[in-house]
Amino acid sequence: MSSATTPPDSDPTGRRRVHSMLQLYYGLNEEGKVVEQAESLDPCDINGPHFDPEVYLNKLRKECSLGELMDHESCTVKQIRSLDSDMQTLVYENYNKFISATDTIRKMKNDFKKMEDEMDCLSANMAAITEFSAHISGTLQDQHAQITKLSGVHTLLRKLQFLFELPARLNKCLELQAYAQAVSAHRRARCVLQQYSHMPSFRGIQDDCHVIMEQLAQQLRQKFRDGGSSAKDLSECVELLLQLDEPAEELCDKFLSHAQSRLAADLQGLEAELKDSPVTDTGGLVQKTNPGSNPVSPSSSSTTNPFLSPSAGTDILEFIDRGCNEFVSNLCLVIASYQELFINRPQEGELASKKIPEMANGKLHVFVDTLAARYFSLVERRIQEEKGVGDNSLLVRALDRFHRRLQAISKLLPGSAVPSQGTEIVVRAARERIKQYLSALQTFYHDSLTDVRQALAAPRLSVGGTSASGGGATSKDATPSLPELLTSLSNFILNQLKSVLASVHLFTAKDITFSNKPYFKGEFCSQGVREGLVVSFIKFICQSSRQYCESAGDRGGSTPPALLLLLSRLCLDYETSTISYILTLTDEQFLVQHHTPVTPVTALCAEAREAAQKLLNHYVKVQGLIISQMLRKSVETRDWVNTIEPRNVRAVMKRVVEDTTSIDVQVGLLYEEGVRKAHSSDSSKRTFSVYSSSRPQIRYAPSYTPSAPMDTSLLSNINKLFSERIDIFSPVEFNKVSVLTGIIKISLKTFLECVRLRTFGRYGLQQIQVDCHYLQMYLWRFVSDENLVHFLLDEIVGSAAHRCLDPSPMEQSVIEVICERG
Repeated sequence: MSSATTPPDSDPTGRRRVHSMLQLYYGLNEEGKVVEQAESLDPCDINGPHFDPEVYLNKLRKECSLGELMDHESCTVKQIRSLDSDMQTLVYENYNKFISATDTIRKMKNDFKKMEDEMDCLSANMAAITEFSAHISGTLQDQHAQITKLSGVHTLLRKLQFLFELPARLNKCLELQAYAQAVSAHRRARCVLQQYSHMPSFRGIQDDCHVIMEQLAQQLRQKFRDGGSSAKDLSECVELLLQLDEPAEELCDKFLSHAQSRLAADLQGLEAELKDSPVTDTGGLVQKTNPGSNPVSPSSSSTTNPFLSPSAGTDILEFIDRGCNEFVSNLCLVIASYQELFINRPQEGELASKKIPEMANGKLHVFVDTLAARYFSLVERRIQEEKGVGDNSLLVRALDRFHRRLQAISKLLPGSAVPSQGTEIVVRAARERIKQYLSALQTFYHDSLTDVRQALAAPRLSVGGTSASGGGATSKDATPSLPELLTSLSNFILNQLKSVLASVHLFTAKDITFSNKPYFKGEFCSQGVREGLVVSFIKFICQSSRQYCESAGDRGGSTPPALLLLLSRLCLDYETSTISYILTLTDEQFLVQHHTPVTPVTALCAEAREAAQKLLNHYVKVQGLIISQMLRKSVETRDWVNTIEPRNVRAVMKRVVEDTTSIDVQVGLLYEEGVRKAHSSDSSKRTFSVYSSSRPQIRYAPSYTPSAPMDTSLLSNINKLFSERIDIFSPVEFNKVSVLTGIIKISLKTFLECVRLRTFGRYGLQQIQVDCHYLQMYLWRFVSDENLVHFLLDEIVGSAAHRCLDPSPMEQSVIEVICERG
């Protein structure tokens, strides 16, 4: 009882077991279908249909013991109880279904009883209808053929009446301008009139209709040619002409010809506006600054600023607006109307076989491409007139509007090349703009260098004060020093470049439609702005700076040494910091993504350092040649054999020391001091004995014999083999000591070579001794290694002694007195 009263839903496992047992009992599979099984004929099979209890019990009594019988009895009792419980569970589970099935069966009994009554009534009615229909058919059997004949004659008479009334009806429709009704009526009768055209009466009707329809077609052609009607009227007109067998190709040509005349008028207006707008040539840069406050003062000549836009009749934005509002808008209307008339219209009957849409679409593409090419040529001409690069916003807005309006054509006419051609114009305009900005930056750079040269030349014209290149002026109108010039030049160039980048950045603004397009932004920012503008300008600075190292004849004039020094420092500053800063600023401002190979920062820095090195080497060469020229003339213009006894230092030696001091101050303004070797305590007092230390004193003795030069020359050459080789034109380092060392090496080497070409008398040798002692007193301070100066001066005195007719050196004390007094 406890298992019988347990709710069936409380044990899912029990429900599955009961379900499987019932399936097994009724012979059902998992899908609920009956599985055919062979019937068991064994009477001892308790689950078989032929089960016999007596036979089963007798078999158990024979085969089983008492204990087994008791166990079997217990098992059987358990199975009986389990089946009773399962049966009770099934009753609980299906109680509602049994009640619902009972109600349904009861209701079906009532419904079937009513349905049987209705079916009986329907059967009686159908029998009555069948009997009545048979009676009517029998009555009208004789008149049926006659009625059919009369009906055919009536239909034929109506058709004949329509045919005979057709000319009048067509005339009436023509008067009322009911063209659609007239064409429809003519199409209904056209086949019949053509079939019976051999009969005179029908032939006359056909001729009259042909004349009337020709008049109607003429009116439709005139209406189509005028084009003043609405789109709906034009559409109806084209459809009627096509139904009248008007050639579709001719209609397309007429429509496009009429549209072309109107669009050509728009293009002529744009072309006339191009002819009326003057173009102003651009020249140099006018940078209005205060010469007193800015070191790089501008040229006062009236030149045209390349960063200012030319004054035209109408700006480019107005030109593009007019082209878009007139030509592009009208072209879009023509395309839409043409597609509605000839392409998008559903084709039925005979028109479907003529493939009109394909033919019309081809003509439309040719028409649009031809007119768009003319329009694009005018737009490019107007863009080319934008020479000034001061205000870039108008050009960018004009290109944006131009690009935006052309997208409508791509939606109206898929597959057209017009939008892509317009995009190419935008890309070319942006590239050309970058070239203009690059040219303007180059012009600005040249003008800035011209101003620097004028500022460097100003001290020569001023009275009082010292040279700016020599270390700052003391007068009120003194020009700025080299550091100020360098700072101003560098700031001017950097600020101008930032201004250009800000102007170019307008091309990538978020509200510009083409700025985010993949075909524009990546190429424009990477190859256009970074490579085409910034990198090209940096390379231009380096290349133009290297050109100053060419000979004077190649550049039409000598380059001031101070300018070479300033440019070398400018290139060095670019190598150390400016190039990295500019490229980082560009990459951040334009979000440059290096999908394509770009110039690395290291390559630009290496090029800038190379330019700085070349400029500094050339500066050393130029300054060394200037001093060398003075020394060469002083040696070549003097009679060293018949000269008088030296009483003082020659003026040219004092000038050499002064110029070297001035160069030392000048270089020190821009470069660091550098590293020197440790100086000996008697560096300023080393005199003649230094120069003769590598040579025997016998060559200067009064007992000098002709054989002595042979011996001294041999000893000198042996000493040279063991001395350190001096490279006169070796590259200098970026510091003051290295620069001065290079200049002094060139000067003294020239002095040495000039001495070797002269012949000296006794006093000529003594004068060389005095001059070299004077140079040694001052020049050792400027070089990195004082032994270099000692060695070259020693070579000079030794060479003079070798070429002296009477080699009698001056006393050391006398030399010191003359040098201290001079």
